[in-house]
Amino acid sequence: MNVLEEWTSTVCRELGIDPASLDRDEVLDLTREVAHNVARPAAPLTVYLLGLARGAGTGPEEAVALLTRMARTFKAPPEED
Repeated sequence: MNVLEEWTSTVCRELGIDPASLDRDEVLDLTREVAHNVARPAAPLTVYLLGLARGAGTGPEEAVALLTRMARTFKAPPEED
């Protein structure tokens, strides 16, 4: 087991989450898209918001797909001087 797998397993156990309900690669892909297309600090925030949406009943596939599309098409506002 590698460090990421061990960490994921430990966190899931401590939070009472079924590890089978987590698609780790999908979450990592989402954070990569957000970090590259929006901003690096937006990646952990987006995953936190995904967790809130999941807790509120939003399905994982639809939420991840929506956020990934949003990240891929995001146009940042121009920088202010």
